[in-house]
Amino acid sequence: MTREQDRARGRRREEQQRSAKPPVGENTRDKQVFGAILAVMLVVAAVIAVPRILEGRISATPVAGATAEPTGSAATAAPGLQAGQRLAAGCTTPPPAQPTPKSFPKVPDKATAAGKTFLATVVTTCGQLVLELDGAKAPQTVASFVYLARNGFWAPSPCHRVTTQGIFVLQCGDPTGSGTGGPGYSFGIENAPKSGVYPAGTLAMARTSDPNSNGSQFFITYKDTTLPTAGGGYTIFGKVLKGLEIVERIAAAKALPPSPADGTPVAPISIVSMTVTEKKA
Repeated sequence: MTREQDRARGRRREEQQRSAKPPVGENTRDKQVFGAILAVMLVVAAVIAVPRILEGRISATPVAGATAEPTGSAATAAPGLQAGQRLAAGCTTPPPAQPTPKSFPKVPDKATAAGKTFLATVVTTCGQLVLELDGAKAPQTVASFVYLARNGFWAPSPCHRVTTQGIFVLQCGDPTGSGTGGPGYSFGIENAPKSGVYPAGTLAMARTSDPNSNGSQFFITYKDTTLPTAGGGYTIFGKVLKGLEIVERIAAAKALPPSPADGTPVAPISIVSMTVTEKKA
C-alpha cells in the first residue's frame, strides 16, 4: 500500500467516526433554545426589578418615628441623638423615649371637660408652649388630653414627626417615639372642619384611617394647612397661645433622610412635663 493510499484510508476512517456521532435531537435543541430564552428573561427581569426595588426604597413614606437611614456613622451622633440629628438653637438633648408607657383601661368621661376651657403648659427640650383647650367644642378629646397630662403620660415624650411640604405640622404624643403608641383606649372625631382648613397654631388630633382611632397623638400646625376631609377629618380641640415660634424652628430644620419633607425631625424636641389648669371665666 502506498503512502497516499494509507493517508486516504485514514481520512475515510475519520469521516466515518464523525458521521457516527448521534445528531442533536429535537428535544435537545428545544432544551437548548429554552435555556437560552430563560437566561435572557432572567437578565431582563433583573434589569427591570432592580430600579423598581430602589424606587420603592427612595419613594416609600417613612415610618414616623423610625430611625432613618443615617447620613453618617452612628458614632458621629451626639449622645441622645440619632445620626443626622442636631440641636436647634435654644434646645437641649432630649431624654430617651419610653419603651413601655402607661396604659389606661377606658376612655375618660367627657363630662369632666364639657363646656370648660383649660390651659396646658407644656415644658419641652426647646422651650415652653402654652395651649388653650376647648372643652365646649371637643369635650371627649379635651377630657382625654387633661387626663393624660395629669397622669404624666407624656413625661417624657418625643415629637416624632414633622412635615414641611403640602401640610405643615409637628406631630407629638406617642411616648415610644415610634408613631404607633397610644394610651390603651381610643375614641371618635369631634369638631373637624368641613373645609379641611387648619389655620396656623391649630391643635388637633392625629389618627389612622379609622375615624375612631383618636388616642394620645396630636399635631400642631405651624402654617395654614388643608387636610383631607375623607373619613371625617381631624378633631380640632385647641390652639397654641404661646411658643409657636418653637415649632417653626423645629420645622425649619426639616426631617431626616430619606424624606426631608416628612419624617423624624432633624432638630429633636421632646415633651418633658405638662401641667393643666382650668381657665375660669
